[in-house]
Amino acid sequence: MLSAWKNYLTDLPPADFEKQIDYRNSKGEPWSSRVEDVLTHVLMRSAYHRGQVALGLGAAGLLPAYTDFIHGVRQGFVE
Repeated sequence: MLSAWKNYLTDLPPADFEKQIDYRNSKGEPWSSRVEDVLTHVLMRSAYHRGQVALGLGAAGLLPAYTDFIHGVRQGFVE
């Protein structure tokens, strides 16, 4: 999955970040957004869900995983 993202972002011409894309959300509603905004959403949404999972685990008395990106890079989990 990481290589797919890397390839996509490497091959994407800078002007394409501003392009509008049409899509349907999980409710089937039609939307149009800039590529740049969709990519920002994906990044922020993943952080939001990591926080939700950590909160839920903590509330259940469990120790959440250490998910800081820089830690993953330092440990060699991320290239």
